[in-house]
Amino acid sequence: MFRVAAFVTLLALSMAAAMPAAATEVTVFAAASLREAMDAQAKKFESVTESRVIVAYGGSNALARQIEAGAPAEVFVSADEDWMDYLDRRRLLVPGTRSNLLSNELVLIAPASSSAVLRIAPGIGLAAALGNEKLAMANPDSVPAGKYGKSALESLGAWKSIEKQVVRTDNVRAALALVARGEAAFGIVYKTDALAEKNVRIVDAFPTATHAPIVYPAALVAPGRSPAAKALLDFLRSRAARPIWEKYGFAPL
Repeated sequence: MFRVAAFVTLLALSMAAAMPAAATEVTVFAAASLREAMDAQAKKFESVTESRVIVAYGGSNALARQIEAGAPAEVFVSADEDWMDYLDRRRLLVPGTRSNLLSNELVLIAPASSSAVLRIAPGIGLAAALGNEKLAMANPDSVPAGKYGKSALESLGAWKSIEKQVVRTDNVRAALALVARGEAAFGIVYKTDALAEKNVRIVDAFPTATHAPIVYPAALVAPGRSPAAKALLDFLRSRAARPIWEKYGFAPL
């Protein structure tokens, strides 16, 4: 358990009082881009309750399918609304618990050692900047970060010219790692991912008009009977959690 004496708020105290005396575990499935922020939120929640938070990270598509297959998730935080809709249509969410939690930005990155300069605008010269190199991004056919990235490049008229040079990864953090290791000249990731990796730098940000809003919905997974899971979801939405989200570059909604 983590003890953070400075974190004593009315919300936290009320949650702690409501928790059972015996230690409980809460299992969260969360989009890979949430790793550092969610780890910090878990520590903070553990510091004022008798709960232990276990977080599994991955692409939202893979996590949603695992939940559909019966994986024991109690809270799901997706990187887009489509995969939350997927579970909702299958009645795998607790009614009334879904809400939009966070927003993010999409950026073009390069290795920290790269001197590449590229302005993201219609007619972007990405193909010329790539040359024979690769662009890393999450799989645009299924992973939210990849879908946003493809949409942005299509709106800028650049997708067809670079499509064959795209290295498709299972999640956004895998794309980030390829750029950090210098195995791809550029990558498309969330701003929060770029801020978490010292071996990459942001080349430019994609205008919000080039893709759908990047929203992270959260909900309880059915049957959702655990008081600890409900308390954790309430905490993630609370004012007490806001400074951590903002520290890691997310905008709470």
